[in-house]
Amino acid sequence: MATLKVEPITVCHLVALPYPGRGHINPMMNLCKLLSSKNPQLLITFVVTEEWHGFIESDPKPDNIRLATIPNVIPSEHGRAKDFAAFVEAVWTKLDAPVEQLLDGLEAPVTAIVADTYLVWAVRIGNRRNIPVASLWTQSPTMFSVMHHFELLKENGHFALDVSERGDEIVEYIPGVSTTCVADLPAAFSADEQKFLDKVLEAVSQAVEKAQYLLFTSVYELDPQAFEAFKAKFALPIYPIGPSIPHFELTKTLPTNQNDIGYLHWLDSQPKKSVLYVSMGSFLSVSKSQMDEIIAGVKSSGVRVFWVARGDACELRDCVGDLGLVVPWCDQLRVLCHDSIGGFWSHCGWNSTLEAVYAGLPILTFPIFWDQIPNGKQIVEDWRIGYRVKKKTGVKLLLSSEEIAEIVKKFMDVESKEGKDLRERAKQLQEVCRGAIASGGSSDRNLDAFLKDISQGHNCH
Repeated sequence: MATLKVEPITVCHLVALPYPGRGHINPMMNLCKLLSSKNPQLLITFVVTEEWHGFIESDPKPDNIRLATIPNVIPSEHGRAKDFAAFVEAVWTKLDAPVEQLLDGLEAPVTAIVADTYLVWAVRIGNRRNIPVASLWTQSPTMFSVMHHFELLKENGHFALDVSERGDEIVEYIPGVSTTCVADLPAAFSADEQKFLDKVLEAVSQAVEKAQYLLFTSVYELDPQAFEAFKAKFALPIYPIGPSIPHFELTKTLPTNQNDIGYLHWLDSQPKKSVLYVSMGSFLSVSKSQMDEIIAGVKSSGVRVFWVARGDACELRDCVGDLGLVVPWCDQLRVLCHDSIGGFWSHCGWNSTLEAVYAGLPILTFPIFWDQIPNGKQIVEDWRIGYRVKKKTGVKLLLSSEEIAEIVKKFMDVESKEGKDLRERAKQLQEVCRGAIASGGSSDRNLDAFLKDISQGHNCH
């Protein structure tokens, strides 16, 4: 009697480990959805804390992406914002053990791990278990290069300077980074923040020296000099797979939620390119006195405004009146791509910056901290698709409502030669971005190459 030969069933199983913050979870999930669309046989376990599981559990996702939960690093009632330093420290010291336990309990063997670069312990876990790790950097390539070459800043005396006195000093020695001034580098650190910086530097070092792949949520053509510098220096494969934003969701119909319908109807009723979209992260991310000046300045500009405010928005609603709309949340990319939007006032987070590029919009830059500052410089000086709201980045000057009204009016003048040139450059950058994610574009090819790498030897092509 002949023996029936049974082939072993091999599943390509990817474990995604995002840093537990919105600006990290969103691009990680978007990457997983893109990988899933390319290979529906790929099994993806997406690991989140209990708090984040509650936030994203009901979000639509493919059947082959499943959520797995680990305990919160600090009690959720304390919140990240109330003691951010304690939260960050806990992520770096208390998450690794529950992740190890979760990996032990998974039924399907893990083929590869994609871990946020900021999770300093993730590469060590993968190496111990002989699982290849792809480190996902969710900020700009420029920011990565600055962090990787931080010793150069210290050697040249450009670390933790008083930018009010020496902010204009030029830095032109960081590989892959265009000439910049000290004031446009990530904000100087106090002694209390030194531990945070040390961990970031450790994370970047781990990614380069111990990970098997390095992924960027950027587009090669947006930062070619940075990527060429990385490829010349680093031994591991470098894959710009971005923008890791939900562009693939735009063709889907929104759920019939009254709020969604309301703000989109309002946008439908506005003239083309007439509305300034304003989103600065948290409503309390600037001082109350500065926020009062911003509100008064935007109002006196006479420009239509769509404002996302996550805090108490009553004062805002009173100020914008019939010329504006204030909402606590919106589908940002969908709004940015709407015909009535003519510009974006942004705090310059990397995901928001990429969404603006995808939408072909100019940006009014209002960076507040960390990587937002070099992002703002790149928008204004390298890409030339924006204006600075603050003339001197890093200097804590109170901007008056008169200054704000003037820059808003200038920025939203779509008929001036300067306004037309600004928007033409934004459209050119949009074409570059969309070309990269189209079939056969650079980001599309990098996704294919990464999938091929992790699926070698597994029945998941």
